[in-house]
Amino acid sequence: MREIFLKRIYEPFDEMDGSRILIDRVWPRGMSKEAAKLTHWFKDISPSPELRKWFCHKPELFDEFRSKYIDELRTDEKKLQLIEQIMDASANNKVTLLYGAKDPVYNHARVLQEELNRKRQIGNGYVE
Repeated sequence: MREIFLKRIYEPFDEMDGSRILIDRVWPRGMSKEAAKLTHWFKDISPSPELRKWFCHKPELFDEFRSKYIDELRTDEKKLQLIEQIMDASANNKVTLLYGAKDPVYNHARVLQEELNRKRQIGNGYVE
């Protein structure tokens, strides 16, 4: 299984991105669909609208946001299906998860990447 990368959607397209999956619920402002060059748009893997609005990208809320979003990722059936699709895509190909947030640290993409890496370790026989 290949590593899953993160990239802000506003960064230039690169052939080396592999499968480009937008993981935001809302289309990024000012980005054309042609320029995005997406493989998939997984709106439903993003945090619920209520959680996203509550968090509002405030670093002081990130730890609680992370916990709540991980809970959604582990219990929401649609999110679980999309996680499996990402895991399947990364089995043989590079995958780049695209997000629009300005902050590269305090955003849902980091939490999703962390959860995908956890699932990969479990799948490789590692314990949590």
